Amino acid sequence: MTCDTLHNLTIVKERLAARGLFPGTSGNLGIRNDDGTLYVTTSGVDKYITNDRSFVHVSKEGEPLTELKPSLETVLHVEIFKRTKARTSIHIHTVSNNVISEIYGNQGKIVFRNQELIKAFGLWHEEDVLTIPIIDNPSDVSHLAELLVPHLTADYGAVLIRNHGINVWGRTSTEAMKLFEAAEFLFDYQLQLNAAQYYIKGEK
Repeated sequence: MTCDTLHNLTIVKERLAARGLFPGTSGNLGIRNDDGTLYVTTSGVDKYITNDRSFVHVSKEGEPLTELKPSLETVLHVEIFKRTKARTSIHIHTVSNNVISEIYGNQGKIVFRNQELIKAFGLWHEEDVLTIPIIDNPSDVSHLAELLVPHLTADYGAVLIRNHGINVWGRTSTEAMKLFEAAEFLFDYQLQLNAAQYYIKGEK
């Protein structure tokens, strides 16, 4: 199963790379093997290229099992896999998710309702509401992981880190990518809606 999981992680990485979502080697990915060990992206490597240095095999605690250095944020993937049945975890920085996290950071969350793409999160009823938590971004990644843990209450989900991207996880690689893409659409929508409302208000 290790080959299959690594193949799935490669597909996720290459789809994200095709959209230019690894600026300055930022972002990282993780996937869980059947034996509980993980593959995570290697620290500081060019993620627009796939080779034998792209991923690090680590223990379930996040300790490297090869000479390669795993992403510093491996601890976030470890906590997600420890506390949920997720198999794939995505951490990506985009302009939209950083700006949204700053605008709504003091509220500790952003809420979406009456939006078609919240269905990606399993919300199908008119009255359903999608709430994406926003947590602070301490420089100590262990502290960051502690802030993430209270929000790991389901086997799929998303959490924004203030000015530090988004963590999305899913029970499959396909589900994780679906949630990431849906969340990014919602962030883009909200930013454009805010700008349009500001413009309209200024015209009055």
